[in-house]
Amino acid sequence: MSVRRQAWPRGWGTCPEVFRQAGEPRTKGEGAGGPPLAPYEKFVCLMSGGIDSPVACYMIMKRGCVPILVYFDNYPFAGEDTKQRAIDVATKLCERAGRQAKMYIVPHGRDLTELLRRCDRRLTCILCRRMMYRVAEEIARLEGADAVVTGECIGEQASQTLRNIRVESTALREFPVIRPLAGMDKTEIVRMAKRIGTYEISTRPATCCSVPPKRPAIRADLSEVLEAEENVDVASLVKWDVENARVIRIGA
Repeated sequence: MSVRRQAWPRGWGTCPEVFRQAGEPRTKGEGAGGPPLAPYEKFVCLMSGGIDSPVACYMIMKRGCVPILVYFDNYPFAGEDTKQRAIDVATKLCERAGRQAKMYIVPHGRDLTELLRRCDRRLTCILCRRMMYRVAEEIARLEGADAVVTGECIGEQASQTLRNIRVESTALREFPVIRPLAGMDKTEIVRMAKRIGTYEISTRPATCCSVPPKRPAIRADLSEVLEAEENVDVASLVKWDVENARVIRIGA
């Protein structure tokens, strides 16, 4: 008796049924879901190497979009182990996708030094986030991407209150910020991280960033933030970050 066959497109969303010889059980495996990869649909993803950002990246990748990964290297305020963890997480995502990805390693320590020296300590994380968005937007322009993706979850950190997210988002002039995890709780995020294979890497011990203040602003005022940024040459810092970023290829 002949074997039943069916053609399926290749890509993240393919989940073929396995048809066996007559008389044997027919099984169906669970895939990522979503359409095949569309190389013209690019997004820039902020990749910290923690639990959240790989899951956020995965959720947009499974819609057929191609990631441009951006890691902000906080050295000397964080260690080399933190950077390696982010690279390893990115590698796992690429293995799951079966393709390569470009990853920018941005030297962010210089920005943090300037912010700590010249700005209100309470605003450090918000100002840091705004700098990251500006750099990500510039990389998005260079790469022909259409959005910036982050792993922010509302209320999980001081910089992720709705007010602070609003203030941080005004740093972008052209590109939308997509936050796939915004309404999820940590249990849901951890469950997905385990399913896609990034959890064990993301929870590996690594040096935490030493910049966050003890008493961060949780409801920042935009005018106060803009006033603080007047003490820093923002445009020059962004330009230097992009020009000095190291680009590596991740995956097979």
